[in-house]
Amino acid sequence: MDIVSIIGTVLAFVVIIVGTILKGSTIDALFNPAAFVIVFVGTFAALLVQTPGAVLRRALGMLPMIYKPPRLEPDNLIARIVGWSEISRRQGLLGLEPQIDAEPDAFIGKGLQLLVDGGEPEMIRSVLEVELEAREHSDMLAARVFENAGTYSPTMGIIGAVMGLMAVMQNLADPSKLGHGIAAAFVATIYGVALANLLMLPMAARLKGLIRAQSQIRLILIEGLVSIARGENPRQIEARLKGYLA
Repeated sequence: MDIVSIIGTVLAFVVIIVGTILKGSTIDALFNPAAFVIVFVGTFAALLVQTPGAVLRRALGMLPMIYKPPRLEPDNLIARIVGWSEISRRQGLLGLEPQIDAEPDAFIGKGLQLLVDGGEPEMIRSVLEVELEAREHSDMLAARVFENAGTYSPTMGIIGAVMGLMAVMQNLADPSKLGHGIAAAFVATIYGVALANLLMLPMAARLKGLIRAQSQIRLILIEGLVSIARGENPRQIEARLKGYLA
């Protein structure tokens, strides 16, 4: 679990609650069902209009990555690649075949299979780079769902505030309702701006960073497999791949 992300999310709610109290208001003032429906359901409705179902499902599936990101161990991957290189020099490329069945990562497994099948170095690079670009594009589209939510939610907050003020204007003859009505109207604005800037936009940025990090790891893998296919010395392969970590 990523403790920092969890702390950040909890702190986002604490900031709003504590800030409300310090400003002399009450926690009850933050709870408004109408504002919640307008901002949260309205934002989700806008996403449904814009986003294909597959992309939306992918975005929801990536949400746990924020709090439990995949383990990225480039040093370990480089050590494994060097080990594969040593095996190929001793036993030939067919000596890597047992590694394929034991490999849980489908991308690595595909690369090793191409290597064992005797693929040319540039063919291996081409095939894996196409898949890498397709994966990165798909993941980035999913991350932008949260970015788009951060774009829509403040606007939905403004809509909620205007609708609340319209209700207040209808009760001008009753001064006892004006203060509460105006306060409730601006709760929607708080929901919209807080949802965007404390949750959706940071989540999108976090996911994009994780996607780029994963792509960097896969680039290291591609370069390593291509180097093995060329028959390069394991120590030379290790030195080149560690350049990616500088």
